[in-house]
Amino acid sequence: MHRIKKTCIRLWRGLGPGLVTGAADDDPSGIATYSQAGAQFGFALGWTMFLTLPFMVAIQIISACIGWGTRRGLATNIGHSLPRSLLYCVVGLLTIANTINIAADLAAMGESVRLVIGGPAFIYALSFGLICVIAEILVPYHRYANYLKLSTLVLFVYVATAFTLNIPWKEVALATLLPRVSFSQDMFLTIVAVFGTTISPYLFFWQAYQEVEESKLSYRRYHRDGLGVRAFRKIAIDTWAGMSLSNLVAFFIIITTAATLHVNGVTNIQTAGQAAEALRPLAGEFTFLLFAIGIIGTGLLAVPVLAGSAGYAVAETFGLQGSLELPASRAIGFYAVISVATFVGAILSITSIDPIALLFWAAVINGIVSVPIIIAMMIVTSRKKLGTIILPGWVLIVGWLTAAIMSLTVLVLLWSFYR
Repeated sequence: MHRIKKTCIRLWRGLGPGLVTGAADDDPSGIATYSQAGAQFGFALGWTMFLTLPFMVAIQIISACIGWGTRRGLATNIGHSLPRSLLYCVVGLLTIANTINIAADLAAMGESVRLVIGGPAFIYALSFGLICVIAEILVPYHRYANYLKLSTLVLFVYVATAFTLNIPWKEVALATLLPRVSFSQDMFLTIVAVFGTTISPYLFFWQAYQEVEESKLSYRRYHRDGLGVRAFRKIAIDTWAGMSLSNLVAFFIIITTAATLHVNGVTNIQTAGQAAEALRPLAGEFTFLLFAIGIIGTGLLAVPVLAGSAGYAVAETFGLQGSLELPASRAIGFYAVISVATFVGAILSITSIDPIALLFWAAVINGIVSVPIIIAMMIVTSRKKLGTIILPGWVLIVGWLTAAIMSLTVLVLLWSFYR
């Protein structure tokens, strides 16, 4: 028993950027997308979580290895592969998409608190935004990283939620292992939305720079041993753990909403808060409460990641000091971007702008931006030695395949506009 405990502690300590990045992918905006997939199509799209997993893992491993191996974030490395004007465009769109996403997440968090205890949702949304900014500015990275890692445990709320229901697991297994895909436009666009939600540019930038932070904090330990294989193994285990957790939770969100909303004829879910509210009369107060708490917890994890990734990208692009380990006085521009992105998002969250429009345009921008970023990342891995890390062939193959799939995703989105 003692040995098992020591092994678990060692494994937990070895997890970090990959775990946090994967958990941040299940933000309230993502929850809304997965809830809609379950409500509209039942168990039919559960298989997408297993299909997207290797693509997520490959891209996140590549971004992590670029950050760890070069000790520079994606913006600096991509700037060597893309024209400067295109880099400015990519980072600008990333910042806009992240700000919109923050708005949608804060709105969902505020609405969830209102559903649980009542009161004005906009006050809660603004308060959450303020809490996230203060934490990122005042808490140094080596402490803040531990908070983010612990906060990933909130995702298990969605696993617990599924087990409060009477789910036909045999039907779930059949739909997952032997999917029946109709080629209707609605299903196809929902699959595209799932891809766009699970493979998002802000995750690339965040994990890359968290590996830069980890590399700097652990420089002596890692480089004393020569590293290489050991570094890649650590990054791979961390990333597989984070992305697997992310997709497992998304899978449970799909089957939870499928087993409650879909079977009762509720097929149109527009926000995460609406999904929680719809569960209350169908699945009971306890299931509703768990779902709502999960929205709040994941939002507290995702909003700092969204704002932080924008801060890292802008700071590197314009040559500013940028690190969560630095005090505000030494990284004014970096923390200014984080603060502005969060507060603009908070303001947008309390306006009369349709939250679905926010989510839609964030997904569109993310889909478009992801293509040049992924291609540039693949070029970086082929042109530059990533420290002592040598990426295995399967990672490079799946990385290029992901670039092709995301390109197709963008074409489908554009086709849906002009149909």
